[in-house]
Formats: sequence, C-alpha cells, structure tokens
Amino acid sequence: MAVSSTSSAQSASSIISQQLRVQQAERNADQAEASARSLRQAAAAAQRNADRAQEGARTLQVQSAQADSAVGAARQQVASVASAIQLQGGFDAIREQIAASLQTLDQPVVSAAVVNAEGQTTGTLVNVTA
Repeated sequence: MAVSSTSSAQSASSIISQQLRVQQAERNADQAEASARSLRQAAAAAQRNADRAQEGARTLQVQSAQADSAVGAARQQVASVASAIQLQGGFDAIREQIAASLQTLDQPVVSAAVVNAEGQTTGTLVNVTA
C-alpha cells in the first residue's frame, strides 16, 4: 500500500504541475496576444501618420511646382520689361535725332550775296560741295 499511496501522490502532484504549466502557458499566450494587439494598434497609428506625411509631401511638391512656375513667369516679365525699356531708350534717341534734324531744316538758309564787278548784288552763292 505504501507504494500505491506514493504513486498516487506523485500522480496528483504531476497533474497539478501540468495544470500549473498549462495555466502559465495560457497566461503567456494572453500576454503575447495583448502585446501583439498593442503592436498592431501602434503599427496602424504609424501607418496613418505616414499616410498623412505622404499626403503633406505631395501637397508641398504641388506648391513647389506652382512656385517654380510663378518664378519663371516673373523672370519672363522682368526680361520683357527690360527689353521694352531698352527699346524705348532707342526710340527716344531716334526721336531726338529726328527733332534735331528737323530744327536744322526749319532754320532759314543765309546765303552770301553775289556782287558783280560793278558792285551790284546779282544773286546768291550756292555751295555745291557736299
């Protein structure tokens, strides 16, 4: 009987030990599941943040392209204005030359009178050397 009683005690002890191991394994599995759920939530939040950042980057790229286009247009306008100013300067110079030429045409021509051998004025002297 002593052998049987010891054997029963070992058997009960073994069953309790196995139950404790099962309970510990279940707790470990529950903790692992909770940890996995927490990590999935963190990953989902990080993905949402990354998606928002990506959208923000796309928006900034569009705004950058628009700014580059505006810069190009502004530089083209500067070049056009500079060209117009230069052209206006050329027109002003030509206008001044024409005005100066017209003033010389409006001035009366003073010609030297031609006096003959008897001292009479007979006409005007014309300069034919040009």
